[in-house]
Amino acid sequence: MRYLIGIKNAIMSIDFKTVCGVIAAIIGSACFVPYIRDIYKKVTTPHMYTWLIWTILQGTVVIAMFSNNAGSGVYSLATGTILCAFTCVLSIKNGTKNITTFDTICLIGALVAIAVYIFLKDTLLSIILMSVIDFVGFLPTLRKMYIEPHSETLAMYALFAFSGTFTLLALSEYSLITVLYPVTLMAINIIATVVIWGRRKSSPPVSPQ
Repeated sequence: MRYLIGIKNAIMSIDFKTVCGVIAAIIGSACFVPYIRDIYKKVTTPHMYTWLIWTILQGTVVIAMFSNNAGSGVYSLATGTILCAFTCVLSIKNGTKNITTFDTICLIGALVAIAVYIFLKDTLLSIILMSVIDFVGFLPTLRKMYIEPHSETLAMYALFAFSGTFTLLALSEYSLITVLYPVTLMAINIIATVVIWGRRKSSPPVSPQ
């Protein structure tokens, strides 16, 4: 009986937001399993520019959010930063060769904006800038997935959008500083899911590169 009471007390002492943070991190990590699998199978061809920008940005935002009491809501983003970096490395060899001038402009613009961010002292302005850059970094991949919807893994974006709910629930404090970036990520993944799903219905599969 004492053993059962001890288990009950341990369960009751677990913080809800911590649980949500752990769930978000688990789902966020699981998102990459089908994506990395498809990269090795040469089904998915990630866009290196996008993943490079996301790696730099997420790492920066994690630090900013953590310092502003985001709490457990940082777990998923911190895990995602590591996996984004790994995907970026894979994209060097296995990424898409479909890189246009538009993609390069997005990359240069994002890197310049990141350089500007370094000199900013306003945390809120920095988060807003980071969110905008993150979306700009997504544009090369959005262009690619519209033209080649079968070159991206639908499951990853759908799971990421789902995990975003738990990331928001895990936040210790709610403010524009802590909420804006996770919401931006959710929007990006929802857009990606809808575009890939919709375009696959009207476009035949393409041969792996």
